[in-house]
Amino acid sequence: MAVEPLSQKEIEDRLAELPGWSLDGDRLARGYRLPSHFAATALVVHIAQVQDELDHHSDLTLGYNKVALTVNTHSVGGAVTEKDFELAARVEALAPGHGAE
Repeated sequence: MAVEPLSQKEIEDRLAELPGWSLDGDRLARGYRLPSHFAATALVVHIAQVQDELDHHSDLTLGYNKVALTVNTHSVGGAVTEKDFELAARVEALAPGHGAE
């Protein structure tokens, strides 16, 4: 099944299910604050593992105790798709285990 861009309404509806996530231009975006640099680094590694499992990768930024990620689907011209929301939901589920807020 081909990946298709989501409509603005579909994106808004799906974002309502993911508190903390937003649409930044043509990308889903989320930032996390963590208790330490080590915890932030561990979260980045965990996100990288999930991205490899899904074969779908975001842009990740690691700060001292912060992690930010943005994602869209390059294969459909940089639009937001179901693949982006699948990745966002997986990240959102694992982030609390690292102490992310």
